[in-house]
Amino acid sequence: MRKTNWLLLGLALVLSMFLVACSGGGDNNADGGNSEGNTEEKNESEGNEGSEGAEGEPSGEQVLNITDSAEIPTMDPSMATDAVAFQWLGSTMDGLYRLGENAKLEPAIAKSHEQSEDALTWTFKLREDATWENGDPVTAHDFVYAWQRAVNPDTGSEYGPYMMNGVIKNAEAISKGEMPVDKLGVTAEDDYTLKVELEKPIPYFLSLTAFGTFLPLNQDFVEKQGDKFALEADTILANGPFKMTEWKHEEGWTLEKNKDYWDAENVNLEKINVKVVKETSTRVNLYDSGEIDAAALSGEFVQQKAGSEELKTEEEPVLFYLKMNQQHEVLGNVNARKAIQSVINREDLVNVILANGSLPAVGDIPQNFAKHPESGKDFREINGPLVEHNVEKAQEHWKKALEELGKDKVELELLGGDSEVAKEMDAYLKNQLEQLEGLTVNVKPVPFKERLRLDTEMEYELQNSGWGPDYIDPNTFLNMWVTDGGNNKTGYSNEEYDALIEKANNELALEPVKRFETFLEAEKMLIKEDAVLAPLYQRAVAKLWKPYVKGVITNPMGPDYTYKYAYIDKE
Repeated sequence: MRKTNWLLLGLALVLSMFLVACSGGGDNNADGGNSEGNTEEKNESEGNEGSEGAEGEPSGEQVLNITDSAEIPTMDPSMATDAVAFQWLGSTMDGLYRLGENAKLEPAIAKSHEQSEDALTWTFKLREDATWENGDPVTAHDFVYAWQRAVNPDTGSEYGPYMMNGVIKNAEAISKGEMPVDKLGVTAEDDYTLKVELEKPIPYFLSLTAFGTFLPLNQDFVEKQGDKFALEADTILANGPFKMTEWKHEEGWTLEKNKDYWDAENVNLEKINVKVVKETSTRVNLYDSGEIDAAALSGEFVQQKAGSEELKTEEEPVLFYLKMNQQHEVLGNVNARKAIQSVINREDLVNVILANGSLPAVGDIPQNFAKHPESGKDFREINGPLVEHNVEKAQEHWKKALEELGKDKVELELLGGDSEVAKEMDAYLKNQLEQLEGLTVNVKPVPFKERLRLDTEMEYELQNSGWGPDYIDPNTFLNMWVTDGGNNKTGYSNEEYDALIEKANNELALEPVKRFETFLEAEKMLIKEDAVLAPLYQRAVAKLWKPYVKGVITNPMGPDYTYKYAYIDKE
């Protein structure tokens, strides 16, 4: 997720977001998309390390005060591509399933499901006590409408086709305008029975039902709002734990407990107040003064708070990298891209600039994310580092690139974020890149929403971007880069790479070992041979959180945090 899915997909503690699924958002990551999941910045609405083992019980005023480093681009599930949007969609809405502790799926609108023997047909039985905040029942028809809307080319969704094409029956033909939307493989058998037909067996399909693009929509409400749908607090309709009651654009928003939620008795927080704060120093001051309950840190602030019992660090399966637009004359040259990969010192980047526990990234799959189905060995350990910091080698590649291009000087623009940490990061990258002889880098800082637009339109040269997973499978990272992929905003196209991803997701869909090994091969081609990306770091979050905040769950995909079970215990 643009974490553009997750996307991300930047920082506030990171800096440029999973643009999906995820993608890569504010302080959520996304490229993304989760688009890059899912995300490019990490949502700063950080919480504790999860509700597992949480002690105590709610006491005192049940109000959580937190920050985010970017505005929510949209609250429309069909149009969301970044981690900020998916965070707050996940807080205000329920899909068929949602993520609970340890990323375990738990029933939401679905009570149960059955899968056909050939794994192509899934039947979901829905609960009959779920309602929208206006009192309308949540039915199977709401899912049919939402999914059809997401792949309807008239909607203009990025994530609908990206998440559903090749997954839901007929989605691709519909998204291309070759088939009517009512042919999509999703049917309301009755008000509370939803049948989904797949194009092929999808090993990770059930986890998709917890992702924002697959949320239901109330058709009457959406159509009544028209172009204003999901752009203001009063044009949003919740069916989840919280509902948005105030949205001051670029300043913040307020969520209140949804008293009509089907599981309201297990929701403790009465209110969540979110402020948009882009400067780390401001967040720390607000935290120290007791105005907010959590604060993401980086660099010197991590060092200042070292030793505090309120400082927590957690590793996440979210990657950041330099995207390189291959439509640009220079960046279309593989030696130029390899030079950029090699010249950056990732160790200093994570230890000095971020200093929050983040790890140097050396591929397109994060560590501790995907395990070999037989040996259990980590994907990252098997493939090893696919990039290295080697300035001498970088200069050799760069010299060769300039000779091939007939140039002795090059000027490139680096698209980055406008938060404090993003600016520090981009200044560091400029310094590193300008070690290449004859290269000048001009940094262009823009607000997160504008960066998403420029990425979508491919109006960039270099871009600090990221991606968080939209589901738990290597495909969520590797499928992005197929020719003309919805989130492949690099201009990269390689028939051999496309064939590997196609094979993994079709011929080998039910052969987990061969499928995993095909993904290993694809990653080597993407990073080592074709140098499509310059990996930077795998995100970790260093944050302060008040000890009275309990029960917040950290997620590896979709919303960065689940607040459904959170509570305040000040006794």
